[in-house]
Amino acid sequence: MFDLQMVDWARAQFALTAMYHWLFVPLTLGLSFLCAFYETIYVRTGREEWKNLTKFWMTLFGINFAIGVATGIILEFEFGTNWSNYSWMVGDIFGAPLAIEGIVAFFLEATFFAVMFFGWDRVSKGFHLFSTWMVAVGSNLSALWILVANGWMQHPVGMAFNPDTVRFEMENFWAVLFSPVAMAKFTHTTSSSFIVGSFFVIAVSSWYLIKGRHVEMAKKSIIVASIFGLLSATYAAWTGDESAYSNASTQPMKLAAYEGLYDGEKNAAIVALGVLNPAKRPGDQQAPFLFELKIPGLLSLLANRESGSFVPGINDLVYGNEQEGIVSVAARMEQGKVAISDLAAYKTAKKAGDAAAAEVALARFNTNMDSLGYGYLESPEQTVPSVATTFYAFHIMVFFGTFFLLVFLLFLVFSVKDTLAGKRGLLLLGVASFFLAMIASQSGWVVAEVGRQPWAIQGLLPVNVATTDIATGSVQTTFFMFLAVFTLLLAAEIKIMLKQISIGPEGL
Repeated sequence: MFDLQMVDWARAQFALTAMYHWLFVPLTLGLSFLCAFYETIYVRTGREEWKNLTKFWMTLFGINFAIGVATGIILEFEFGTNWSNYSWMVGDIFGAPLAIEGIVAFFLEATFFAVMFFGWDRVSKGFHLFSTWMVAVGSNLSALWILVANGWMQHPVGMAFNPDTVRFEMENFWAVLFSPVAMAKFTHTTSSSFIVGSFFVIAVSSWYLIKGRHVEMAKKSIIVASIFGLLSATYAAWTGDESAYSNASTQPMKLAAYEGLYDGEKNAAIVALGVLNPAKRPGDQQAPFLFELKIPGLLSLLANRESGSFVPGINDLVYGNEQEGIVSVAARMEQGKVAISDLAAYKTAKKAGDAAAAEVALARFNTNMDSLGYGYLESPEQTVPSVATTFYAFHIMVFFGTFFLLVFLLFLVFSVKDTLAGKRGLLLLGVASFFLAMIASQSGWVVAEVGRQPWAIQGLLPVNVATTDIATGSVQTTFFMFLAVFTLLLAAEIKIMLKQISIGPEGL
């Protein structure tokens, strides 16, 4: 029925584009606010060193921003080229936040971007500062609308299915916007991006201190970035907990995957550290871990806000658990097949003008409509994402997130004591931490997107139904074209960034 090779290549291409795009976005989100903070200090103090400092970081922000826009545009085109069924079925909902992002947020950025870069001697200090803050706000508003769209894919709300057009149509915009999943994704994604931006400033400034260059500028940059980073890392930990809590009720399979939980438990433990058994499969009797270090009872508390509560595992979600009221995937697949059949019967009757038969078929369809997407699955086990990928990506993200709190605290303490320049080991860690932050940021998206497979829209639309009917070779060709172009763009950014960093603030 579906060309699975084409589906896999379409998924690979979208993953490639998204992950390259996400190399630039978190730096844009974090650095935009840091530029605003630095300029605010300049306006409040009137000291020229803060102006020069602001212009330096603003230049690096502009380089990154330009290349990030180029990769982001391609992502939106891919919905039409490779995922036209998806675009048709959910475009009424998914397209709305993306349209608002373009009309409102992007234009807000674009309007004030020119003033921020070219208006230093052409507008007042106050208006220039306002423009810088508007670019920061606009950048993060762009993230809001994109993450609202993505949050709806993870937890579809505020819509109804139209059997006549075979489309999901929006009924409640505010339910889509203020979905707890969308809000959790926005707050966690932006706070983690602030960490990336803070570590970028710390990394460059640490390199300056190691080399004995631009010492005062580096010290001033670090103290602001370490405060912002420490607050952001603390907030990211809280928003991450909120995301996991929302996963427990809306995407329990994702939660089970990133915890490596195969058999549900009451008073379930969190795996703080573990090595998965690569031979483990759903339904078998093998141990899920080769090694594990657990914290008893914590998963139940964090997932349900109730100590001793039941957390379903992969086997419960796939094969059902009558005691806990969990319906098996096989049963949902049968309901889905009935729904597909009834939908076809409804459309046939409607086309033939048989209103009575159409009404009966529609009533039967509505009974099983919630399982419609399951009817396109080939096996119950297909609902299990890559447990290893999800588990390790999640634990990398959590480990580094906790580690970053300590790093920011150390930078802040030694900055306040004015002894940071002599801490070569910590400065080297500061340089490395930027790359660790990028890995943690990418890992978060791997958890979010791999963890919801095989669904394009959670529980409603599997990826094998969402694609375009085009030749696999076409997708393969563009995959390698994009790989080459994105790699060249990344190399260009790195080269330009390193040249500007080498020149330093005195070259502006």
